[in-house]
Amino acid sequence: MARSPDLVGLTVLALLSVKPSHPYEMHRFILDTHKDYVTGLPRSLYHAVDRLARDELIVPFETSREGRRPERTVYELSDEGRAELTTRLRRLLTEPGQDTRGFLAAVSLMGCLPVREVERALLTRVAALESAVFSCDAHMKGLQESGLPRLLMLELECERALRHAELEWVRSVLEGLGSGQLAWSEQLKLDLLGETDEKDPAV
Repeated sequence: MARSPDLVGLTVLALLSVKPSHPYEMHRFILDTHKDYVTGLPRSLYHAVDRLARDELIVPFETSREGRRPERTVYELSDEGRAELTTRLRRLLTEPGQDTRGFLAAVSLMGCLPVREVERALLTRVAALESAVFSCDAHMKGLQESGLPRLLMLELECERALRHAELEWVRSVLEGLGSGQLAWSEQLKLDLLGETDEKDPAV
């Protein structure tokens, strides 16, 4: 069984690719932007930060303390972490799977990659989706010719419809990328992440 992607860790890497941050700041951003694929907050976020730091994908940028509050560590992405982010995002954008959460997360975070890299990944996904739709059509045709009742093919029909809908949507995104109507820059990423003046509550 394929292991589920680490979507919390992926999100931490993506946010730190924009600017150094401390875990509470990332926590607030995840909540404020309704990244609902991230579950188990705040514990899952702090565990992800610990794992990534242990693997040296993120490293301390600075530490500070306010009054009697616990010491706060701001992290930044290491070179290895940046490469890992690119690899994880590219894989999720390229390869269709049964669990759609990974693709939704990758779509949410794909602005961390260069536009042309996203375009290449989605073109590969289109080819895979076209193949999946073709396979569903061939399978259903064979079942119909065998006399199998439609009731027993509804699951396959549903899968075909979902793949086809995703295919059309990805094509529309590629059209926007190709025309330049959908684009992003480093400044846009900074504007989207923004700054927060909220204080980390005492633990």
